[in-house]
Amino acid sequence: MEPALFLFAVALILVVFLARTGFGSRYSSWIIGLAVLIVGAFALRWMTGERKIEQSEVNLADVPKPGRPGGYVSSGACQSCHPKQYATWHRTYHRTMTQPAKPETVQALFAGQTLSTPQENFVIKQEDGAFWTYLSDRSTNTTSDVPQGEIMRKQIDMITGSHHMQVFWVDAGAGNMQLGFPFTWLNEDHRWVPRGDTFLRNPNSPPPMDLWNMSCLRCHTTAGQPRPDKENRLYASRVAELGIACEACHGPGGAHVAANGNAWRRFNLHLAGKGDRTIVQPANLDHVRSSQICGNCHSMKWFDSQKWAQNGFDYVPGDDLDRQTPILRPTKPPESPALRALLKKHPEMVSEYFWSDGMIRVSGREFNGLIESPCYQKGNLGCLSCHSMHQSDPVNQLAKHKDGNEACLQCHEKMRDKPSAHTHHAEGSSGSLCYNCHMPYTTYGLLKGIRSHQIDSPSVQSSLDTGRPNACNLCHLDKTFAWTSDALHQWYRIQKPVLSARDQTISPAVQSALRGDAGQRTLIAWSMGWSPARQTSGEQWLAPYLALLLDDPYAAVRYVAQRSLKRMPGFSGLNYDYVGPSRDRAAASRQAIENWRKQQAIHPFLGKPEILINVDGSWQQETVEELRAMRDDRPVHLRE
Repeated sequence: MEPALFLFAVALILVVFLARTGFGSRYSSWIIGLAVLIVGAFALRWMTGERKIEQSEVNLADVPKPGRPGGYVSSGACQSCHPKQYATWHRTYHRTMTQPAKPETVQALFAGQTLSTPQENFVIKQEDGAFWTYLSDRSTNTTSDVPQGEIMRKQIDMITGSHHMQVFWVDAGAGNMQLGFPFTWLNEDHRWVPRGDTFLRNPNSPPPMDLWNMSCLRCHTTAGQPRPDKENRLYASRVAELGIACEACHGPGGAHVAANGNAWRRFNLHLAGKGDRTIVQPANLDHVRSSQICGNCHSMKWFDSQKWAQNGFDYVPGDDLDRQTPILRPTKPPESPALRALLKKHPEMVSEYFWSDGMIRVSGREFNGLIESPCYQKGNLGCLSCHSMHQSDPVNQLAKHKDGNEACLQCHEKMRDKPSAHTHHAEGSSGSLCYNCHMPYTTYGLLKGIRSHQIDSPSVQSSLDTGRPNACNLCHLDKTFAWTSDALHQWYRIQKPVLSARDQTISPAVQSALRGDAGQRTLIAWSMGWSPARQTSGEQWLAPYLALLLDDPYAAVRYVAQRSLKRMPGFSGLNYDYVGPSRDRAAASRQAIENWRKQQAIHPFLGKPEILINVDGSWQQETVEELRAMRDDRPVHLRE
């Protein structure tokens, strides 16, 4: 019999028995009610359809183990009393942010293939449920099997990520030190690529040498402590749990578990409808403190690195994050003398995370954007206004009933009836979605454009000052700054900026693709593949600009460009490898342009000067090459 049915049967028998026996005193109704309540509560838990989800035991000797001092007990202690919450968390990508490398967690192909850098070969294999890399010097080995000139055999212990890509960590043989494997698995593409080619970083810089214990542990685990032992050159890192687990949001659970071992306490709290002060419930905090819980990881902040290396962060949910690890805000002078000195010595740190006006430009730092938003500063907007861990789609953690304009209409109710009066776009169109105008894709990360979490309004002047695309021209790719200025002035009385002749006549999207820096080129390449922009601007004219970016010096630009190009009619079968040899990339670029010319000959696109395509469909290649010669080649490294 199903447990739920069994428990209901017990409850029913108990009620009938008490009703028919001589126990018909004045207490019987109270006892019957209590029995039904207790048994029904157990039955309800089973009726939710949730079942205990067994946790995989970590049997890799050098993976940091769950559990550390400070009252942390790990998510396994939460599961029995909170099965629904546990199950909804368990399906999120937060949980799988860091995992031990096991057959059920590894998505990558380990089939004896060889992955090569200019200096070394890595033969990767799965053997007896474990994952291994055999490393050899390329000068002594060219075979695809385990090399005769083998230098070492290392086990791959851990994984970071499970949604877009998987990064792998290799046992360094020094305590639980974990070194980055130099190749990353792209889930959607089902392939391995060099680790450095998954970032927007200077192609002339050396390959990244990542140490998990001092980098990813910071935000991709719960309450991590690096704990380096410099004298013995090893690490004894500890975590409350691998991945982002219950105690990352609710705080250490030891006191809560101990207190609620008393069933009467739980029952009395439930009847009284009171919260439990032994644990933090983010929904019961104000919008500042609840958002700071997310901001502990989703921010660029300042902290004492030496203190952190031994003890991890002092912050626990419910505290004031800004007092313990101040959020870096380029628009405000830093209070810390140490931070002022660091920024003076390394001013490039700001440009690696922020646009020149202080708006965050890399993913994973959404809290930096939120706190600069008027809705946060003057209202009650917080992370929980839009997102939920337990009542959401795991892809974006967007809470139920907060899609479309609903999240914004919580406060801006007056916009509900006639949104087009404010947006000047048709109701139901992409132009009448609040976030397309006020949270455009001006942030970069994970090889794609990401919505800004600093809520602001479109501004041509800001684009001129910072180089950041504005919402209007990210959708209307074929329009000029002059067109956008006219519309914003007519609709919202925004003052028109002074524009150069080029900005009055040539689309900023075309200009960014040809002469922008690597970050700008990537965002425009992404927007050229964005469905609303293609529908609004037309898509046939986009192909030659994306084709030119196939031969860009930055790997991230090439990747985004080829993905957008493959979404265009006639280019889905494009034969192109963004990490292939330079000569092959150049040949693919020329071939793509030639394919576009052939399409133009059959079905000419009636162009216009703003996009450097003539009315007869011919491309103004001389002007294109002039703009390409002006490309901003200053090194760009965006640290997502």
